[in-house]
Amino acid sequence: MNRTSRVPILVPAVAALIVALAGCTSSAVSPDSTVVQVAAAADLKFALDDIIEVFETEHEGVQVSVSYGSSGNFVQQIRNGAPFDLYLSADASLVHDLADDGYAGSGDVFGYAVGRLVVWAAEGSPADPRAGIAGLTDSSVTTVAIANPQHAPYGQAAEAAIRTAGVHADLEDKLVMGENIAQAAEFAQTGNADAGIIALSLALSPGLRDQGTYSEVPVDDFPRLEQGGVVLDGAPDSAHELADFITSPAGQEILETYGFYPPIDAGT
Repeated sequence: MNRTSRVPILVPAVAALIVALAGCTSSAVSPDSTVVQVAAAADLKFALDDIIEVFETEHEGVQVSVSYGSSGNFVQQIRNGAPFDLYLSADASLVHDLADDGYAGSGDVFGYAVGRLVVWAAEGSPADPRAGIAGLTDSSVTTVAIANPQHAPYGQAAEAAIRTAGVHADLEDKLVMGENIAQAAEFAQTGNADAGIIALSLALSPGLRDQGTYSEVPVDDFPRLEQGGVVLDGAPDSAHELADFITSPAGQEILETYGFYPPIDAGT
């Protein structure tokens, strides 16, 4: 049986990071602006914020408001009428399902990245990320954070990688489930878990890259994390422009900075 996640005890600097990881991004909206409402997988937090900063600079009168969370939960919200214009999922199959069910045209679906998985631990943790997933079976490691595989693609990938490593039985009672991959990273960062199996994009983020170490999980150890987006029916033209920018060379360069492979010829 999996452990329930413990409530983090946060110092102010850490609390500020967690708000950034798990929250929403939106600036004050000008009454003359077109607002693009985006639902985005939590692994995109820092990369997408950088993309939006450039996009808004180049598109006067357009503002982007982003909600970050688990891909599966966003699907349910969209099906229940949530007013999103653009959905960026960590699992491309979810955006195809929405298009197939009439929430968007098939031509409005696009791939934008392939995600990568790492073992990450904060400085001072008993876990040694260099030992990979198998190293997490060490008796000194008592808790390992992953995203909830019931609705988070990175959680599904972590679970698959654990099984590939042959240590599922050893780690099953150590797992702490985050609501999404950002919360799993939060648990590892704050010491509420000794380590996390998280997105490379978060390990490379400003809040984590100087606070711990990581090792990449071999890409053959879990199903490829094909990430895809879709412009939903009724979205303004600026939502299409943002989608185009994400897949443009400029957008892809930013994603690559955060460890994403390109959506085609992923280099594996």
